[in-house]
Amino acid sequence: MRNLLLSAAIGDIAGMPYEFEGRTKRYDAVDLLLPYNTYTDDTVCTFACAEALLKGLDMAENLWTRGRADFHRGFGGRFARWLMARELKPSYHSYGNGSGMRVSAAGFMADSVEECIELATRTALPTHDHPEGIKGAVATALAIFYGMEGKDKSYVRRHVLEQYYPDWGGRTYADIQPEYRFDETCQQTIPAALICFLESRDYADCLKLSIALGGDADTLAAISGPMAYAYYREMPEELVANAKAKLPKWMLDVNDACDEAVARRRGWSSAASAGE
Repeated sequence: MRNLLLSAAIGDIAGMPYEFEGRTKRYDAVDLLLPYNTYTDDTVCTFACAEALLKGLDMAENLWTRGRADFHRGFGGRFARWLMARELKPSYHSYGNGSGMRVSAAGFMADSVEECIELATRTALPTHDHPEGIKGAVATALAIFYGMEGKDKSYVRRHVLEQYYPDWGGRTYADIQPEYRFDETCQQTIPAALICFLESRDYADCLKLSIALGGDADTLAAISGPMAYAYYREMPEELVANAKAKLPKWMLDVNDACDEAVARRRGWSSAASAGE
Protein backbone atom coordinates (compact mmCIF):
# COMPACT_ATOMS: atom_id res chain seq x y z
CA MET A 1 0.00 0.00 0.00
CA ARG A 2 1.21 3.47 -0.89
CA ASN A 3 -0.06 7.00 -0.28
CA LEU A 4 -1.52 6.12 3.10
CA LEU A 5 -1.92 9.70 4.30
CA LEU A 6 -3.35 10.77 0.98
CA SER A 7 -6.41 8.69 1.84
CA ALA A 8 -7.35 11.40 4.35
CA ALA A 9 -6.31 14.31 2.13
CA ILE A 10 -8.33 12.99 -0.81
CA GLY A 11 -11.44 12.84 1.36
CA ASP A 12 -10.83 16.38 2.57
CA ILE A 13 -10.21 17.70 -0.94
CA ALA A 14 -13.23 15.92 -2.43
CA GLY A 15 -15.53 17.08 0.37
CA MET A 16 -14.37 20.70 0.44
CA PRO A 17 -16.85 22.03 -2.20
CA TYR A 18 -19.76 20.45 -0.31
CA GLU A 19 -19.19 22.16 3.01
CA PHE A 20 -21.41 25.05 4.10
CA GLU A 21 -23.55 26.37 1.20
CA GLY A 22 -22.51 23.50 -1.05
CA ARG A 23 -24.05 20.77 1.11
CA THR A 24 -26.03 18.08 -0.61
CA LYS A 25 -27.91 14.94 0.34
CA ARG A 26 -27.97 13.66 -3.24
CA TYR A 27 -25.42 10.89 -3.65
CA ASP A 28 -25.56 11.15 -7.44
CA ALA A 29 -24.79 14.87 -7.29
CA VAL A 30 -21.42 14.32 -5.60
CA ASP A 31 -18.44 14.83 -7.92
CA LEU A 32 -15.15 13.88 -6.27
CA LEU A 33 -13.09 15.72 -8.88
CA LEU A 34 -14.52 19.22 -9.09
CA PRO A 35 -11.76 21.39 -10.59
CA TYR A 36 -11.77 23.94 -7.78
CA ASN A 37 -11.52 21.48 -4.91
CA THR A 38 -8.50 21.82 -2.64
CA TYR A 39 -7.20 20.87 0.78
CA THR A 40 -8.37 22.46 4.02
CA ASP A 41 -7.32 22.58 7.66
CA ASP A 42 -8.11 18.87 7.93
CA THR A 43 -5.18 18.00 5.69
CA VAL A 44 -2.81 20.50 7.31
CA CYS A 45 -3.45 18.98 10.73
CA THR A 46 -3.29 15.39 9.44
CA PHE A 47 0.16 15.89 7.97
CA ALA A 48 1.39 17.95 10.93
CA CYS A 49 0.46 15.13 13.32
CA ALA A 50 2.01 12.51 11.06
CA GLU A 51 5.21 14.53 10.78
CA ALA A 52 5.45 14.83 14.56
CA LEU A 53 4.98 11.08 15.02
CA LEU A 54 7.49 10.21 12.31
CA LYS A 55 10.20 12.63 13.44
CA GLY A 56 9.63 12.52 17.18
CA LEU A 57 8.66 16.20 17.27
CA ASP A 58 6.58 17.90 19.92
CA MET A 59 3.00 17.32 18.76
CA ALA A 60 1.54 20.63 19.95
CA GLU A 61 4.43 22.69 18.65
CA ASN A 62 4.32 21.09 15.21
CA LEU A 63 0.55 21.52 14.91
CA TRP A 64 0.94 25.16 15.92
CA THR A 65 3.84 25.83 13.55
CA ARG A 66 2.37 24.10 10.51
CA GLY A 67 -1.06 25.59 11.10
CA ARG A 68 0.28 29.13 11.40
CA ALA A 69 2.27 28.69 8.17
CA ASP A 70 -0.89 27.75 6.21
CA PHE A 71 -3.46 29.68 8.19
CA HIS A 72 -6.12 30.43 5.56
CA ARG A 73 -7.41 26.89 5.24
CA GLY A 74 -10.65 27.15 7.16
CA PHE A 75 -9.55 26.40 10.71
CA GLY A 76 -12.35 26.33 13.27
CA GLY A 77 -12.75 29.33 15.55
CA ARG A 78 -11.21 27.97 18.76
CA PHE A 79 -8.37 26.25 16.93
CA ALA A 80 -7.70 29.43 14.93
CA ARG A 81 -7.45 31.43 18.14
CA TRP A 82 -5.06 28.80 19.51
CA LEU A 83 -2.93 29.24 16.39
CA MET A 84 -3.03 33.03 16.54
CA ALA A 85 -1.70 33.24 20.09
CA ARG A 86 1.75 34.82 20.37
CA GLU A 87 3.04 31.70 22.06
CA LEU A 88 1.98 28.06 22.29
CA LYS A 89 -1.00 27.73 24.63
CA PRO A 90 -2.30 24.74 26.62
CA SER A 91 -5.16 22.62 25.34
CA TYR A 92 -8.62 24.15 25.36
CA HIS A 93 -10.35 20.79 26.05
CA SER A 94 -12.20 20.48 22.75
CA TYR A 95 -14.43 17.57 21.80
CA GLY A 96 -14.71 18.77 18.22
CA ASN A 97 -14.22 16.43 15.27
CA GLY A 98 -10.76 17.85 14.62
CA SER A 99 -9.26 15.07 16.71
CA GLY A 100 -10.75 12.48 14.37
CA MET A 101 -9.81 14.14 11.11
CA ARG A 102 -6.09 14.46 11.93
CA VAL A 103 -5.38 11.05 13.52
CA SER A 104 -5.01 8.70 10.54
CA ALA A 105 -1.22 8.33 10.84
CA ALA A 106 -1.71 6.68 14.23
CA GLY A 107 -3.92 3.99 12.73
CA PHE A 108 -1.53 3.29 9.87
CA MET A 109 1.67 3.36 11.93
CA ALA A 110 0.64 1.35 15.00
CA ASP A 111 1.90 -2.17 15.62
CA SER A 112 -0.70 -3.05 18.24
CA VAL A 113 -4.03 -1.94 19.68
CA GLU A 114 -2.21 -0.48 22.66
CA GLU A 115 0.17 1.53 20.50
CA CYS A 116 -2.69 2.69 18.30
CA ILE A 117 -4.53 4.08 21.31
CA GLU A 118 -1.35 5.72 22.62
CA LEU A 119 -0.45 7.36 19.30
CA ALA A 120 -4.03 8.51 18.71
CA THR A 121 -4.16 10.05 22.17
CA ARG A 122 -0.93 11.92 21.49
CA THR A 123 -2.41 13.52 18.38
CA ALA A 124 -5.50 14.67 20.31
CA LEU A 125 -3.91 16.05 23.47
CA PRO A 126 -2.60 19.43 22.21
CA THR A 127 -6.14 20.81 21.79
CA HIS A 128 -8.69 17.99 22.11
CA ASP A 129 -8.00 16.50 25.53
CA HIS A 130 -11.68 16.35 26.48
CA PRO A 131 -12.63 12.65 26.96
CA GLU A 132 -14.90 12.80 23.91
CA GLY A 133 -12.12 14.38 21.85
CA ILE A 134 -9.71 11.62 22.79
CA LYS A 135 -12.36 8.96 22.23
CA GLY A 136 -13.03 10.28 18.73
CA ALA A 137 -9.35 10.09 17.83
CA VAL A 138 -8.96 6.60 19.29
CA ALA A 139 -12.09 5.19 17.60
CA THR A 140 -11.02 6.57 14.22
CA ALA A 141 -7.47 5.26 14.54
CA LEU A 142 -8.63 1.82 15.65
CA ALA A 143 -10.94 1.47 12.65
CA ILE A 144 -7.93 2.19 10.41
CA PHE A 145 -5.65 -0.14 12.38
CA TYR A 146 -8.13 -3.02 12.23
CA GLY A 147 -8.40 -2.55 8.47
CA MET A 148 -4.62 -2.74 8.18
CA GLU A 149 -4.76 -5.92 10.25
CA GLY A 150 -7.25 -7.50 7.86
CA LYS A 151 -10.24 -7.46 10.20
CA ASP A 152 -13.65 -7.59 8.57
CA LYS A 153 -16.39 -4.99 8.88
CA SER A 154 -18.34 -6.93 11.47
CA TYR A 155 -15.23 -6.85 13.68
CA VAL A 156 -14.91 -3.07 13.24
CA ARG A 157 -18.61 -2.64 14.00
CA ARG A 158 -18.34 -4.64 17.23
CA HIS A 159 -14.99 -3.37 18.45
CA VAL A 160 -15.23 0.27 17.40
CA LEU A 161 -18.74 1.51 16.62
CA GLU A 162 -20.58 -0.54 19.25
CA GLN A 163 -17.83 -0.26 21.85
CA TYR A 164 -17.20 3.49 21.60
CA TYR A 165 -20.61 4.69 20.37
CA PRO A 166 -23.13 2.07 21.54
CA ASP A 167 -26.11 4.33 20.84
CA TRP A 168 -25.18 4.20 17.15
CA GLY A 169 -24.55 0.46 17.03
CA GLY A 170 -27.90 -0.47 15.53
CA ARG A 171 -28.18 2.46 13.14
CA THR A 172 -27.83 2.28 9.37
CA TYR A 173 -27.00 4.89 6.75
CA ALA A 174 -30.65 4.98 5.73
CA ASP A 175 -31.57 5.71 9.34
CA ILE A 176 -29.25 8.66 9.83
CA GLN A 177 -28.94 10.30 6.39
CA PRO A 178 -32.37 12.00 6.09
CA GLU A 179 -32.08 13.99 9.32
CA TYR A 180 -28.32 14.33 9.59
CA ARG A 181 -27.14 17.92 9.95
CA PHE A 182 -23.87 19.83 10.11
CA ASP A 183 -22.26 19.05 13.46
CA GLU A 184 -18.63 19.55 14.41
CA THR A 185 -18.56 17.35 17.52
CA CYS A 186 -16.88 13.97 17.71
CA GLN A 187 -20.08 12.52 19.15
CA GLN A 188 -22.02 13.19 15.93
CA THR A 189 -19.21 12.93 13.38
CA ILE A 190 -17.11 9.87 14.22
CA PRO A 191 -19.95 7.30 14.43
CA ALA A 192 -21.53 8.73 11.27
CA ALA A 193 -18.21 8.37 9.42
CA LEU A 194 -17.89 4.81 10.71
CA ILE A 195 -21.34 3.95 9.36
CA CYS A 196 -20.39 5.41 5.96
CA PHE A 197 -17.35 3.16 5.87
CA LEU A 198 -19.20 0.09 7.09
CA GLU A 199 -21.88 0.42 4.41
CA SER A 200 -19.56 1.40 1.56
CA ARG A 201 -18.69 -0.71 -1.47
CA ASP A 202 -15.26 0.79 -2.15
CA TYR A 203 -13.14 3.83 -1.35
CA ALA A 204 -14.89 6.28 -3.68
CA ASP A 205 -18.31 5.05 -2.58
CA CYS A 206 -17.31 5.69 1.05
CA LEU A 207 -16.39 9.29 0.25
CA LYS A 208 -19.62 9.89 -1.64
CA LEU A 209 -21.72 8.42 1.17
CA SER A 210 -19.91 10.66 3.67
CA ILE A 211 -20.39 13.81 1.60
CA ALA A 212 -24.05 13.01 0.87
CA LEU A 213 -24.86 12.98 4.58
CA GLY A 214 -25.17 16.75 4.14
CA GLY A 215 -22.99 17.54 7.15
CA ASP A 216 -19.37 18.53 7.70
CA ALA A 217 -18.54 17.01 4.34
CA ASP A 218 -14.77 17.43 4.10
CA THR A 219 -14.17 16.24 7.64
CA LEU A 220 -16.51 13.27 7.37
CA ALA A 221 -14.70 12.17 4.20
CA ALA A 222 -11.26 12.83 5.72
CA ILE A 223 -12.21 10.56 8.63
CA SER A 224 -13.90 7.76 6.70
CA GLY A 225 -11.46 7.79 3.77
CA PRO A 226 -8.50 6.26 5.64
CA MET A 227 -10.80 3.62 7.14
CA ALA A 228 -11.88 2.67 3.64
CA TYR A 229 -8.35 2.63 2.21
CA ALA A 230 -7.04 0.47 5.06
CA TYR A 231 -9.84 -2.00 4.34
CA TYR A 232 -10.14 -1.97 0.52
CA ARG A 233 -6.43 -1.32 -0.19
CA GLU A 234 -7.28 0.64 -3.36
CA MET A 235 -7.98 4.26 -4.30
CA PRO A 236 -8.80 5.59 -7.79
CA GLU A 237 -5.64 6.83 -9.48
CA GLU A 238 -7.31 10.02 -10.67
CA LEU A 239 -8.07 10.97 -7.05
CA VAL A 240 -4.49 10.29 -6.03
CA ALA A 241 -3.15 12.39 -8.90
CA ASN A 242 -5.50 15.26 -8.10
CA ALA A 243 -4.36 15.32 -4.47
CA LYS A 244 -0.68 15.17 -5.36
CA ALA A 245 -1.13 18.10 -7.73
CA LYS A 246 -2.67 20.24 -4.98
CA LEU A 247 -0.58 19.46 -1.92
CA PRO A 248 2.64 21.29 -1.00
CA LYS A 249 5.98 19.50 -1.14
CA TRP A 250 6.34 19.12 2.61
CA MET A 251 3.12 17.13 2.75
CA LEU A 252 4.16 14.90 -0.15
CA ASP A 253 7.45 14.27 1.66
CA VAL A 254 5.61 13.32 4.85
CA ASN A 255 3.33 11.07 2.81
CA ASP A 256 6.35 9.21 1.41
CA ALA A 257 8.02 9.00 4.82
CA CYS A 258 4.88 7.53 6.35
CA ASP A 259 4.68 4.92 3.59
CA GLU A 260 8.30 3.95 4.20
CA ALA A 261 7.86 3.77 7.97
CA VAL A 262 4.78 1.58 7.71
CA ALA A 263 6.45 -0.68 5.14
CA ARG A 264 9.39 -1.19 7.51
CA ARG A 265 7.15 -1.88 10.49
CA ARG A 266 5.07 -4.39 8.59
CA GLY A 267 7.99 -6.06 6.87
CA TRP A 268 6.91 -5.08 3.37
CA SER A 269 9.66 -4.91 0.78
CA SER A 270 9.86 -1.63 -1.15
CA ALA A 271 8.87 -3.34 -4.37
CA ALA A 272 5.98 -5.21 -2.77
CA SER A 273 4.62 -2.18 -0.96
CA ALA A 274 4.77 -0.07 -4.11
CA GLY A 275 2.76 -2.65 -6.00
CA GLU A 276 0.04 -3.26 -3.44
